[in-house]
Amino acid sequence: MYPPTLFREERVEVLHALVAAHPLGLLITRGGSRLRSCHVPMLAEPAPAPYGKLCGHVSRANPVLSDLDPDTPALAVFQGPAHYITPSWYPSKQDDGRVVPTWNYVGVQAEGTLRFHEDADWLRTHITALTDKQEEHRDEPWAVTDAPVEFIDRMLKGIVGFEMTITSLIGTWKVSQNRTPVDQAGVVAGLREVGSDAALAMADIVVEQNGVAI
Repeated sequence: MYPPTLFREERVEVLHALVAAHPLGLLITRGGSRLRSCHVPMLAEPAPAPYGKLCGHVSRANPVLSDLDPDTPALAVFQGPAHYITPSWYPSKQDDGRVVPTWNYVGVQAEGTLRFHEDADWLRTHITALTDKQEEHRDEPWAVTDAPVEFIDRMLKGIVGFEMTITSLIGTWKVSQNRTPVDQAGVVAGLREVGSDAALAMADIVVEQNGVAI
């Protein structure tokens, strides 16, 4: 990840919040001479300091379990809101036309070494926490205990859990900080006119990050 100083985000609580809001990360590992990637929902935990750890699980059939080089760092990448930004939203376009398109986006990258877990108690605790987090906003949340015990026991045998103690954690919040307040307001207005969930989410971030007065 390349976060220029203007767009760099290093507050651990902010980065963990992004993971909590967008938990489906891209786990990237190296085995031998090749790279592997898989999409995995993960939970961020605050300990150990300073960056905490990520917890997730993969299918027992996933090749990452057989060819991961010991002690080789892995990457986990999380993508937050993102949206195309047209130069037509910049009032400054009328001045000299020296504007180009770009993308606004929010992302987090974590680096660390994976430790795997096959213990049924660890896996059950992890799956319960992961499920409870995703179900917490439902009026009638589903719980792991809603399923028969023997069924869950059988399902747990098909997965392997992992922990990544994070050794490096960085975020990029590229949300129009390099534009003037007038152009930032134009971006917010344009995104709100688009009106999609992604556009509205990005508009809110531009307002929050830059203190845009609308």
